[in-house]
Amino acid sequence: MATGKLRVSAASARVHTRKSTESRKCCKCCHGAMPMFFLLALTIYFAWFYETLKPPPPKPCGTPLGMPVTSPRVKLHDGRYVAYKEGGMPKESATYKVVVVHGFAGSRKDLLNASKNLVEELGVYFVGFDRAGYGQSDVNPNRSIKSEAADIQELADLLNLGPKFYVIAYSIGGYSAWACLKYIPHRLAGVAMLAPVTNYWWSGISRAEAIQAYRLQPLQDQFAVAVSHYAPWLTYWWNTQNWFPKSSVIQGKLDYLNAVDKELMNMAAVTERRMEATQQSVYESLHRDMILMFGQWDFDPMGLQNPFPNREGSVHIWHGDEDYIVPVRLQRYLVRHLPWIHYHELPGIGHLLTFVEGLPDRILKDLLLGVDLLVEPSN
Repeated sequence: MATGKLRVSAASARVHTRKSTESRKCCKCCHGAMPMFFLLALTIYFAWFYETLKPPPPKPCGTPLGMPVTSPRVKLHDGRYVAYKEGGMPKESATYKVVVVHGFAGSRKDLLNASKNLVEELGVYFVGFDRAGYGQSDVNPNRSIKSEAADIQELADLLNLGPKFYVIAYSIGGYSAWACLKYIPHRLAGVAMLAPVTNYWWSGISRAEAIQAYRLQPLQDQFAVAVSHYAPWLTYWWNTQNWFPKSSVIQGKLDYLNAVDKELMNMAAVTERRMEATQQSVYESLHRDMILMFGQWDFDPMGLQNPFPNREGSVHIWHGDEDYIVPVRLQRYLVRHLPWIHYHELPGIGHLLTFVEGLPDRILKDLLLGVDLLVEPSN
């Protein structure tokens, strides 16, 4: 066998060199493009994530995209419409006029379930209304704690309720009642708040007390409330995503309720009520409520003065000592520092006060007639 060195022609060498050079250039191009591809992917991700943070636009009632208007409505000075529902005695012959403020996922239909006999005996007229963004009331892009009181005052004037009226507020609707006490106390004949939600960041509440009360909530609610306070722009995403546990009330995970509340849940028709409440926008109703309730307030209710120094009216808070949706602890703290509030703590009762048999009559009689049914808080 012949042996010898393998000879490579000059042409073959040139081809090989050219291929190697092109290969190196290709590798350099790929390596140079990698950061650009990564940056592009990151930009696309953040653009997608930004879009998920933005709530979809509302679907106003009475428009092609929205539900039809079936309720009477009044037009406010800024052009918004507010839907309302009347109940009780005819307004013209009533002795007492009561504006009812619904709670979370509630509506204008949530009038006080007082007995017909008592309502007729006392001569009580009720009007409930859909708060801004709820039910059939228009969205208020400038909605605030103060605007809640302004809406109530304007509704009362448009319905000719007179110079003074009563306010009964449920749950998170309590911030509307606090707003009335702050901004329109001269229009109030009396106020009753039923299991009102408290803000853990009110400056008048000691930090230690607020932290202890905050930790009484289910863990998922601690996160949801914190998002509403510290990152309100994230509230819509947090309560619609499926990666982390959202608000237990929004999620409908209420297995921690007390026995009375669980029994009353069927009466409350929660699913049907929520569908009506959020028909325009879940963000403009439920999420806005959370942002306003747990955000920074322009005032601290702990600093309010008695609006009825001459006992011409009264302010009441009713709360169940087994309310696990709104823990009672901060309520006790609040009324110790606001002794002019008549506090009624109900043993063995949870959050759904208006469905407890006989209780609406007690609430109404105490507010309108001053019947003393005070129950001292337990230690």
